[in-house]
Amino acid sequence: MFILCIFFNSALWAQQAQFNNTDTPFDLKQAFELAWDRQPEAKSATLRRNAAQARQEVANSWTAEPPSLDLFTQSDQVTGDQGRREYVAGVTLPLWLPGEQSRASELAGAELRSVSSRVSAAQLRTSQNLRTAWWDWQRARDETALANARVVNAKKLAADVRRRVNAGDLALSDQHQASGALASAEVAQAESESRLASATQHLRSLTGVLPNSNVKQTPERMPALPADFTKLDANHPAVKELFDRAQVARRTADLASAQNWKNPEVFLGTTRERGVYGESWQQSITLGVRIPFGSGSRNRARIGQAQAEALESESQMRLEQERLAADLEASKILVESTRLQLVAAEKRARLAQESRVFFEKSFRLGETDLPTRLRIELESVEAQRGASRARIDLAAAVSTLRQNLGLLPE
Repeated sequence: MFILCIFFNSALWAQQAQFNNTDTPFDLKQAFELAWDRQPEAKSATLRRNAAQARQEVANSWTAEPPSLDLFTQSDQVTGDQGRREYVAGVTLPLWLPGEQSRASELAGAELRSVSSRVSAAQLRTSQNLRTAWWDWQRARDETALANARVVNAKKLAADVRRRVNAGDLALSDQHQASGALASAEVAQAESESRLASATQHLRSLTGVLPNSNVKQTPERMPALPADFTKLDANHPAVKELFDRAQVARRTADLASAQNWKNPEVFLGTTRERGVYGESWQQSITLGVRIPFGSGSRNRARIGQAQAEALESESQMRLEQERLAADLEASKILVESTRLQLVAAEKRARLAQESRVFFEKSFRLGETDLPTRLRIELESVEAQRGASRARIDLAAAVSTLRQNLGLLPE
């Protein structure tokens, strides 16, 4: 056992070291797998499934409870010792009540299905948290990259202005403006790095590993959409979990209604006895039935509690279906609008970059003043930021649509 634990821990450390390596790619699917392995539901799923299977085996057994061995002895050694002896050995078999076994089997099957749906719903909740952290981290990385590029360009422009000021082509006030633009770029760079550090640590808290710097954006593929979102069935993990929970409660109530009596018992035994010393031993067989009296009030609390849980789960399921339908419609509209925004943002970024090239050349030739040059530079930066943000927003919108459809990262 100790060797197995060492091997498991070594494998986990090796996996974490692999993802911490800056040369190793790290995508959304891998991040989800790491995040799911850390969840309590993932660690307890096998045990819950084994417990449900064990209850299924109990429901399929011949007796309601395990048989018991009964042993009795009787003698007169203390009250006169005339030689009277009696020995009894038998087996007691608890019997199923009418309809109890079939309902117990149905309950065990419902519990087994509930374990699977509970795991699927937990995976979907984990993927929702991870997707939010993942795209926040991607936005922070992108803003940091753009901020770094802005600082590089501002430094080049400041150096060019300083050279021309020294040559007497520009005034000292122009150098102050260029230095101010550089300082503004450095402030934006520091702010973006702070946001990136926060987003990185948030993602690390979910996956357990530190994401490396060479991760590429991995947009999820656009899923096929149903014709009508209002017809969500029990296949959605969030809906299926509530549906199966309601089924477990219904089966529990059905089983409790069949258990108004305690289980009857059949006793089969053999008796060996003699009256006094000198008599021969006599052998006999005993067959008995024990039928307890029933009381419907004893299970009334169990039945009422189970029915209340079933009603609550079914009501939650209907509300969840309505919420999912609304979220799906909103996420579908969001995907379409962000796609249009991306087309416009990329066009704006292309035109701003072309203008930047024109004004950069004209500034070097002395045909454009510095304020205009700084304004065009800032517009180009903002246009590039808008296009990059639109690309990430579109990928995040598709990811949200897949989340609302109950699909895991792939």
